[in-house]
Amino acid sequence: MRHDNDASVALLEQVNQALNERTPLRIQGSNSKAMFGRPVNAEVLDTRIHRGIVSYDPTELVLTARAGTPLTDIEAALQAEGQMMPFEPPHFGNGTTLGGMVAAGLSGPRRPWAGSVRDYVLGTRVITGHGKLLRFGGEVMKNVAGYDLSRLMAGSFGCLGLMVEVSIKVLPKPRLCHSLRLPMDIHQALGELATWGQQPIPITAACHDGEALHLRLEGGEGSVASATDRLGGELLDSQYWTDLREHRLAFFAGDEPLWRLSLPNNSAPLQLPGRQLLDWGGAQRWLKSEAPAALIREQVAKIGGHATLLRQDSAGFHPLTQPLLRYHRNLKQQLDPQGIFNPGRLYADV
Repeated sequence: MRHDNDASVALLEQVNQALNERTPLRIQGSNSKAMFGRPVNAEVLDTRIHRGIVSYDPTELVLTARAGTPLTDIEAALQAEGQMMPFEPPHFGNGTTLGGMVAAGLSGPRRPWAGSVRDYVLGTRVITGHGKLLRFGGEVMKNVAGYDLSRLMAGSFGCLGLMVEVSIKVLPKPRLCHSLRLPMDIHQALGELATWGQQPIPITAACHDGEALHLRLEGGEGSVASATDRLGGELLDSQYWTDLREHRLAFFAGDEPLWRLSLPNNSAPLQLPGRQLLDWGGAQRWLKSEAPAALIREQVAKIGGHATLLRQDSAGFHPLTQPLLRYHRNLKQQLDPQGIFNPGRLYADV
């Protein structure tokens, strides 16, 4: 097993120097998720100097690697053993790192059926805002009371601490994969997905592009073949799911504002200006629209969802209610009392 470079001491020194000088830090790897959140004006702390797979036990389905390790290295190691990260993390560019993957907490098309990044994080080593290098969690699944800080790091965008090492659970790759294209409108697609969700059909991805429903079926040969015969449609190149995950479909081209809408399952089509692409069986929707942010967020909030604006320099994340904002501030104060880690990345005053 190749061990590239353990730079945990250097990273700890940089954090402690920043604490002593009260200098904020912008934690980043390849910076491939820069379109999420607010810009951070601070000294860059580059995690890519700290890289390498520390341990990987295919029989135990556990991999541990340093935060600056490129995802391509991890995926190559897993591929050699016929295994995968089930949540299909997007790269959005070259050099995407493990730490950035966890910090962004973004998952691909399989997420509703397999779980999110957070669900597969077993443990982390984190440099806290107190200047300490601490270990949280472990390399096995355990039920614990209180905060699960390792999973709390998923989706924190570096605001709670500096991850230096992550242990994740992995799974075997499916034996067979078929992708289908079924022409139907959005209303029929949402109805069919709701029905199929109650049946033993091995769906692991579902996307509607305005004209047709795209499905991925994965599992044993018998179940996939049976579902393929039952559902019909046209065979689809499985590259479609990678292009969807990486925003390489034609829908994502252009300079119109891009919104990520997170909605309850089986929500009816939203009456909003612009074009929509339904992912996650409709639970995640991408919207290209010039409509005012207040209108979009009002419509989404009415049905219990939230909206994130990408590719902008303004505040992108859905505003928090006062109780939630108070929890965020309290957590930030506990873990990063001087506020040096990615200040304002999520919200202006957090």
